[in-house]
Amino acid sequence: MQKQLVSSQLKVTINSFGAELCSVKNNNNLEFIWQANKAIWARHAPVLFPIVGKLKDNFFVYENIKHELSQHGFARDLDFKLIQDSSNSCTFELTSNPETLEKFPFEFVFQINYLLLENNLITSYKVINPSNKPLFFSVGAHPGFNCPLLPNESFTDYYLEFEKNTYDLTELDNGLRTDVKKNLTLTDNKLVLNADVFNKDALVFENSQINKVSLCSSKSAHKVTLESTDWPFFGIWSKKGSEDFVCLEPWYGIADATTTNNELVKKDGIIELAPNTEFNCSFSILFN
Repeated sequence: MQKQLVSSQLKVTINSFGAELCSVKNNNNLEFIWQANKAIWARHAPVLFPIVGKLKDNFFVYENIKHELSQHGFARDLDFKLIQDSSNSCTFELTSNPETLEKFPFEFVFQINYLLLENNLITSYKVINPSNKPLFFSVGAHPGFNCPLLPNESFTDYYLEFEKNTYDLTELDNGLRTDVKKNLTLTDNKLVLNADVFNKDALVFENSQINKVSLCSSKSAHKVTLESTDWPFFGIWSKKGSEDFVCLEPWYGIADATTTNNELVKKDGIIELAPNTEFNCSFSILFN
């Protein structure tokens, strides 16, 4: 099932499968969202839950029991239920069930709200712990944006605009975090894109360094700005060698380190949610 949200400037489409944003078009029918070309990357904007990134050896340990879980968790591959619906807002819900409990031994209610205000799409996540024991989880977003947007542009006509000129990056090894930190030094807060930028996988920012970043064109006024104030982690990714899309990814959680002991309760970035409480976070995407 697909749900459409409409404003005076945009038409937004969301799939109930994965509660995944799959299209954002302006009044000129310009598509901002990557259209999941299977030959390159077969997703649009997957939701990451109950983990973000990769687990070392694809498993975690909880109460001395080993649980296998693939990268980014299972929410992106399950059908959500539409529980709220209006012309510019909708809420999807996923609840724990016997299938999820086999992989992830926690009860949960996971709700995703999309709110369209003119050219601003606000995404809110709510995680509810309905049980009498703590819930350990992570959550994040992975929206992919067409880059370039226009037929007469190329990938190298685009740049990422940040809020400052210096950042610390965490290097990855086969999807896992290493102890290697790299300094990213920019000029005029800009990182010009080319195919080599993502040769070593995603650009990973820890310690709440990114509050806002824009994907901008040097040839047109079009740009996409993602704002996720105070989120602890952020990733920027495109498939190695691709010059077709860029993902801007705010995270409450992060991939395992190469040195992890696989214990879920000690996992870097894990959220511990007390019984009968809820966790809330949100981010916004401005489409110009």
